[in-house]
Amino acid sequence: MLTRVLVATAAALAVGLAACEPNAQQQAQVPAAAPRATDSLTIESGGGVRHVFRIEVAVTPEQKATGLMFRRELAADAGMLFTYETPQVIQMWMRNTLIPLDMVFIGADGRVINVAERTVPESLAIIPSAGPAIGVLEVAGGTAARLRIRPGDRVIHPFFGTAPRP
Repeated sequence: MLTRVLVATAAALAVGLAACEPNAQQQAQVPAAAPRATDSLTIESGGGVRHVFRIEVAVTPEQKATGLMFRRELAADAGMLFTYETPQVIQMWMRNTLIPLDMVFIGADGRVINVAERTVPESLAIIPSAGPAIGVLEVAGGTAARLRIRPGDRVIHPFFGTAPRP
């Protein structure tokens, strides 16, 4: 009986450690993902400069768990948006992600909370938002520095209520 409990506990711990979702919730590692919704998103930086990104939107739990894993490249104007219904400290990681990314954490008001720049590929280090967030935009590593994306910048997209819904 004790062996079964230890095995079950070890399995639960392994699942919990493999998280890329807020609050360390595990999803399937590499599911057969449904096609992701595509859209555009704009970040308005200081001085009103706008940067438009072609994005995939991770909608299902499986898509959120997989994210940009196993990709070998990401275009300079491309990204993936992860959305959450309630503001929370969002925790991400880079397991099975082969390219460096910038993670732009976005608050309920559509403003950038913080940016984690040039995250380390395949790292298991937890990358958190600096406060309650409802979205994360992942773009190619170095993009935030190149475009001077900073906390306080405005994200224009219907999910954040900063652009009309289609």
